[in-house]
Amino acid sequence: MSGALPGGPAGEPAPLLAGEGLALQPARSALARSGEAAARMAAERKAQPSGIWGMALFLCAETMLFVGVIGSYFYLDFRVEHWPPVGVKLPEVLDPSVLTAVLVLTSVPMALAARRARAGALRATVWLIALAAFVQCGYLAFQLHQFVAEAHTLHPQASAYASAYFTLLGLHHAHVLLGILFDLGLLFWLRTGLSDYRITGVRAVALYWHVINVIAVAVLITEISPSL
Repeated sequence: MSGALPGGPAGEPAPLLAGEGLALQPARSALARSGEAAARMAAERKAQPSGIWGMALFLCAETMLFVGVIGSYFYLDFRVEHWPPVGVKLPEVLDPSVLTAVLVLTSVPMALAARRARAGALRATVWLIALAAFVQCGYLAFQLHQFVAEAHTLHPQASAYASAYFTLLGLHHAHVLLGILFDLGLLFWLRTGLSDYRITGVRAVALYWHVINVIAVAVLITEISPSL
C-alpha cells in the first residue's frame, strides 16, 4: 500500500486547499504567548495587522462625525449676529486649553507603551498604559464637573449655540470615556502576559488616542473661538 498522502505524490504532503494557508496564520499568532516570541512575531510582520486597519477605519468614521458637528457649529455661528447669544458669557480660554494640553500629552506614554509592547516588555507596557489612563481619568472627571455645572446655567435647549456647544463637548467626552475603557480593557487583558494579538491591541489603542487627541485640539479651538 502506498505511503502517499491523499492528493500528492509519495513522500510529499498534500497540497493546501484554498483558504487553508490563511487559517494557519491565526493559530501561529496565538502560539506567541511569551513576550519575546510575541515581539519577534511583531517584528517579522510585513504588513499592518487587521486590528490596526480596523481601528483606522473606525477612526476615519469618527473623525467625519466630528467634522460634521464642528461644521454645523460654525455654520450656525456665521448665520447669526451674536455668537454666543446676548446674555451668555464668552467661553473661558485658559482652563480648557490647559486641560486639553494635559490630555494631548497622554499620547506620549501611549506611544511608548506601544513601543515597549513590540519589544516584549510587559511591565513597562502596563505601567505606561496605567499612567496614561490615570491622567485621562483626571481630565474627564474635571471636564464632566464643568460640563454639569454649565448645564445648570446654560440649558442645552435654550439656543442653537447651547445645543451645538453641549453636543460637541458631550461627543468628545464620550470618546475620551471610550478610550479610558479601552485602556482598562488592555490592563485586564495584559495581566496574563503579552501575545501577538495583545501587542496589536496596544498599538490599536495608542492609535485611537493619537487621533482623539488631535480631535481634542480641534474641539478646543471650536469651543473657545468666540473668545479669540
